[in-house]
Amino acid sequence: MGRKGQSVTLSLLEREKAELEKLALEYGCIWGDRPNISKLIKLIAKRELKIAPNNDWQLERINALERIRTFLIDQGQLDEAIALAQILSERGELKDIALKQEIEKFLQQPLPTWRQRIDSFIRCQQPFQLSYQDAQERIWSFAIHYAQIVTHEKRQYLDCWATEIEGNFDLPELQHNWSLRLDRIQDASVSPLNHKWRAQPDMIAVEVHLYRSLAFSYQGKSTDTHNDWHSEFPKTRQIIRNITSTFWFFREILPYGKDCKIISPDSVGDRLKEQLRELCQLYTLF
Repeated sequence: MGRKGQSVTLSLLEREKAELEKLALEYGCIWGDRPNISKLIKLIAKRELKIAPNNDWQLERINALERIRTFLIDQGQLDEAIALAQILSERGELKDIALKQEIEKFLQQPLPTWRQRIDSFIRCQQPFQLSYQDAQERIWSFAIHYAQIVTHEKRQYLDCWATEIEGNFDLPELQHNWSLRLDRIQDASVSPLNHKWRAQPDMIAVEVHLYRSLAFSYQGKSTDTHNDWHSEFPKTRQIIRNITSTFWFFREILPYGKDCKIISPDSVGDRLKEQLRELCQLYTLF
């Protein structure tokens, strides 16, 4: 006679069986060297394993964790980004959103080899040679002595200092600084260089004055070396900042319009004036 009540028949798809076996291995439920689903079920029945809802996270939490995952990738912290992606991939909330496919793709191939090498060189402060093909199908080669992965206007860039200046039309003091779009580096050749790593890119100090509501609402940045009310002009905030690129600096301040004025150096102010003159000509204002 069989032992009544000591056997259970489960109706499972192969995929579901495989997932249970994976959990059995994870929690040490094995028979010999094989996963044992029965032992897993016994642990659950004895409440030694807790079953919790896997679909009770709000979308705001999912989106916040995804932003953190992206930030970790940008910072070159790949192991941490993979661990967070694995947590997200196990969530039931991802069944019906496009993010699931993106995370699964990331876990299959977290970063291309060239990106992993760049992250490694940056962490080790190792100068490196980089070549890639730009959007106009031109081949560029850079001997990079300083670099960091940054985000400009929701795109990832390699902001770097390179020996080469050809094709860089910034001010002479900043022509060694480059911003290379990572999504244009499709198949980069990266190799180490036997040179000294720089502590930072080239910089110039720029003074600006902020007026009206902007003077009160302005939030300082880490690159600001001075941020205070002007000692001589009332209701005027004086900002002195080290900049590495007039391009990105102008992209930031132009939306401020008449509430922001460049005071010094003249080379930066003159370059902005030239752009404004070209804009006025485009709209036949003079």
